[in-house]
Amino acid sequence: MSKQYDVLILGSGAAGQSIALRLADRLRVALVTKRAISDSASAWAQGGIAAVLDTSDSIEAHIQDTFIAGGGLCDAKATRYVVEHGKAAIEWLIGRGVPFTREDQSSLGYHLTREGGHSHRRIIHAADATGAAVQATLSEQVSKHPNIEILENHIAVDLVLGDKIGEPGRGCLGAYVFDIAANRVVTIGAHNTVIATGGAGKVYLYTTNPSVATGDGIAMAWRAGCRVANMEFIQFHPTCLYHPQAKSFLISEAVRGEGGLLRLPDGTRFMPAHDPRAELAPRDIVARAIDFEMKRHGIDCVYLDISHKPAEWLREHFPNIHARCLELGIDITREGIPVVPAAHYTCGGIVTDLAARTDVPGLYSVGESAYTGLHGANRLASNSLLECLVFGEAAANDILSRPRNALPKLPEWDESRVTDADEEVVISHNWAELRRFMWDYVGIVRTTKRLQRAQHRIRLLAREINEFYSHFRVSNDLLELRNLVVTADLIVRCALRRKESRGLHSSRDYPDTLPVARPTVLRPSRRR
Repeated sequence: MSKQYDVLILGSGAAGQSIALRLADRLRVALVTKRAISDSASAWAQGGIAAVLDTSDSIEAHIQDTFIAGGGLCDAKATRYVVEHGKAAIEWLIGRGVPFTREDQSSLGYHLTREGGHSHRRIIHAADATGAAVQATLSEQVSKHPNIEILENHIAVDLVLGDKIGEPGRGCLGAYVFDIAANRVVTIGAHNTVIATGGAGKVYLYTTNPSVATGDGIAMAWRAGCRVANMEFIQFHPTCLYHPQAKSFLISEAVRGEGGLLRLPDGTRFMPAHDPRAELAPRDIVARAIDFEMKRHGIDCVYLDISHKPAEWLREHFPNIHARCLELGIDITREGIPVVPAAHYTCGGIVTDLAARTDVPGLYSVGESAYTGLHGANRLASNSLLECLVFGEAAANDILSRPRNALPKLPEWDESRVTDADEEVVISHNWAELRRFMWDYVGIVRTTKRLQRAQHRIRLLAREINEFYSHFRVSNDLLELRNLVVTADLIVRCALRRKESRGLHSSRDYPDTLPVARPTVLRPSRRR
């Protein structure tokens, strides 16, 4: 089965949906999503979107904060580009009807909060569920647009490249996409393809990410011949709710930004001993501090306490966090919230330019799947949704400016030499093993020996998985596992190359920071 569109967008988060809406008045767009259109990491974002909106703030201050958090590794051009386009991105969302929290006393008319690493209040938000508000607003408009076809319960298998079908130089011509419900692979041709599949948090045992975050786009782009950079910088969010019934529930950065204090079980604060900024230090510092204290005291979690604030104020500013904690028997107006660090954000990804173009013609990447250079060695809080929107507009503008030649006929997916899998337990076992050793060996603090152990196991798993993929029909779980093992390999390869500690990469063997900050760029030896 074959379909053709002007643009194929893989991923339905803020990046994918904003691009679709910017293109659909002039082009036919297919929006592919692994689950429902609302399932993405964007929808889980609580804190807000960072942008220079108040007269007391400045472009230079936001750039400086981004560089400090990024360990000096942020790309100067990309950072300035994003920050300078931040206000326009917010105005676009407001124009689309996103219900940001208002404040009558503010000259702006909207409440701005502050988060760790920011020198000013510049986080515009919709209470404590900003991502959900943005996603809901965009999803409604995407669903109603006649030029956007939404393909839910579809997962991309691999990109279709011109040189693989006798059209060298044509770049990316679309993708093979697995229809989960129909259990078949669909061939989708497109003049331009956008990878907006998000990050790879599910490569770790504990993560704040949704289950769809399996590094699909990064792995596909790597197999297609794209460079990948800075995959060693996996951000561990310091405050994921610690509770057996609270899978992947994030406690927003804004709780610390509004005065929340981190305490040991006996009530002692510990952050002032780790950094002069205390609870307002960037995420990497706070995550390492919590990890250190948990190991030093042999405790399962620490506590984020904001109970000193008025109860009504807490219910107004953090309604979702308050309600979810209350469901689990935790009253944040009276007690601290048990928290632990968890894998949260992939700062590296597919190398792109300021127009979101990858190394393969016709292929773009936007959002967490991309490496723009903005985040450096550690993403500054609430810069992620901003990056999605700014580079989403850049990609859309570039796509609209390009001529569209006739698409060649693409070959159908070939299943003539495979059969149905005999034992699915291989997939579940390998999945569990991969996530466990990535957590144990490639976590918040690393050693060369641990990384080498992880690399050895990844190579063994990769052989097993590739053999399984070669002999059996694809399934959603198999495709995700295949992509996870590629992504894990890229993380470890980048980590082994970095002979220093910087930002999110902390090595006991190389505790010092080198005088010159350089990105880690991996180049495929060949197209796979």
